[in-house]
Amino acid sequence: MHDHEPPALTRLPRAASQFLASLRAKKLSPHTLAAYQRDLHLVTAIAAGQAGVPAEELKVADLSGRLVREAFADFADPRSPASVNRAWSAWNQFLTFCVAEGMLEGNPMAAVPRPKQPAKAPKPLLGDGSASATLLERIAAGARKARDPWVERDLVVLALALVTGMRSAELLGVSLGSIGGSPGDRRIQVLGKGGKTRSLPIEPPIEYLIEDYLDSRLRRFELASLPRSAPLLVDNAGLPLRRGGLQYLVRQCYRYAGIHDRVQKGTLVHALRHEFATRLAERGATAHELMELLGHSSIVTGQAYVASTAREVRAAARGNPAYRVLDGLRPDGAGPAT
Repeated sequence: MHDHEPPALTRLPRAASQFLASLRAKKLSPHTLAAYQRDLHLVTAIAAGQAGVPAEELKVADLSGRLVREAFADFADPRSPASVNRAWSAWNQFLTFCVAEGMLEGNPMAAVPRPKQPAKAPKPLLGDGSASATLLERIAAGARKARDPWVERDLVVLALALVTGMRSAELLGVSLGSIGGSPGDRRIQVLGKGGKTRSLPIEPPIEYLIEDYLDSRLRRFELASLPRSAPLLVDNAGLPLRRGGLQYLVRQCYRYAGIHDRVQKGTLVHALRHEFATRLAERGATAHELMELLGHSSIVTGQAYVASTAREVRAAARGNPAYRVLDGLRPDGAGPAT
């Protein structure tokens, strides 16, 4: 392959590599990049098979609307709408990139139907809203049993997730320098998806927890001070806390606090983010406010929390015993004897 071949003759694998390199410059998460790479590879292999050429020989210019549509039809057959939707988005961005680079005249994804997905319902901790208080109180009291217990650190992890709604990667990315402002008016600068930053307010109770945790960290590792570049959250060896360690920590906290049965399937750390948003919505937060706090690119997800909360409120109101009396007073003869 020649470095100076015309853009229209560019092989698909090479174009995909260039596209992924452009995404890395946007500082997307490693998980997102891996998913994009996997989806590009799988659909390329299907399209090449349908075109009757090896995948490494398939040219970008060969991607007609019909070929891409048929490749996606095969790709979609054993997969969920969510997986197909993610792949559709990856390919749409990739082929838009190819158009911008002069490899294609138009984006053939216009010929590929995008599957509709039902809106995902929020998955906060189950129950009457008391589970998060139970979690914090029991962990603060030392409920979590570990070889080397560190209550101050565990409490900061849970409390930050519950009062800021940060994603796992965002929590792990917070450094000491991310926390700024004067006492009583502090904020945390968060690096979110797509390299977007947002500023999250924290109140004095969290400030005190963080100070207590940092004091315990200095004592635990016999340190005189910590640089501003140091990660806020570390493991029991003093190393930056990683995703697997965070998940294990939170799972253990659920277990020992006795609320593991209130965590909905498919959530773990994310349940705390959903809990944050749901409880704010219950107290009148708007969809726009939730979008800003959660770092969403669209107001739609925030609206899901508000709508979900409205349903929960209606269900609670429906339990009013007065309704049972009124139901019995209907003129169909079902009412109580007078």
